[in-house]
Amino acid sequence: MQQDVLTFPAASASATRRTRIPQGARDSLSAGLGIFPLGIALGLMVMQAGLPWWLAPALSLAAFAGSLELLLVGMVATSTPLAAVALTVLVVNFRHVFYAFSFPLHLVEHPVAKAYAVYAMIDEAYAVSASLPERERSGPRLLAMQIACEAYWVGGGLVGVALGAVLPGPVKGLEFALCALFTVLTLDAFRSRKELPSVLLAGVSVTVALTLTPGTAMFTALLLFVALLLARHAVTARRTGREASHA
Repeated sequence: MQQDVLTFPAASASATRRTRIPQGARDSLSAGLGIFPLGIALGLMVMQAGLPWWLAPALSLAAFAGSLELLLVGMVATSTPLAAVALTVLVVNFRHVFYAFSFPLHLVEHPVAKAYAVYAMIDEAYAVSASLPERERSGPRLLAMQIACEAYWVGGGLVGVALGAVLPGPVKGLEFALCALFTVLTLDAFRSRKELPSVLLAGVSVTVALTLTPGTAMFTALLLFVALLLARHAVTARRTGREASHA
């Protein structure tokens, strides 16, 4: 009897894990519809830039950051200085610092699994996780969703490489893939009133950058946007603490 009592929780946990993993894979499908085509664009861009085919999966595994990888292809092709590449990586991916405030990393217990969850904390994974009710979240479900998202991205890149190798000529307009990605993310933010202030701050950043530094507008806008987000977070945290003290 005692042995049955001890083994039942373990069996129940194993059954729950087997249920959560397929749920995580299903959660990734909506994001995968956007990730896979962008992966194809990345693979095509690598081939059209005259770079080795293996750079597409290498970037996808080493960086796993869609917008950054599309930028890096052009920077690698033009032999951009390493310092400029490092600064671009820092500025473009600095937004992930804010994701960590609400991303449910505490659900992942194993240190190696937690490290992977941090590495695979992309925009789409954050959006999918945020859309789930808190009671339905779990470590296995989160990891399964993130692994599936990376599979879409790496797989799309390999398909793009294969297409680029057999196409007779270059495909025009692939550089618009990055602009299209940010346009979709902006529209998603507009649909959520909670994120409307961030969209407005982004608009202010771009306007100021185009006015003051038109030659380096993107870099200036990113730095200004990060500063404004930090200021917004500080104001929000102070307001929340004040309301808590009054309550």
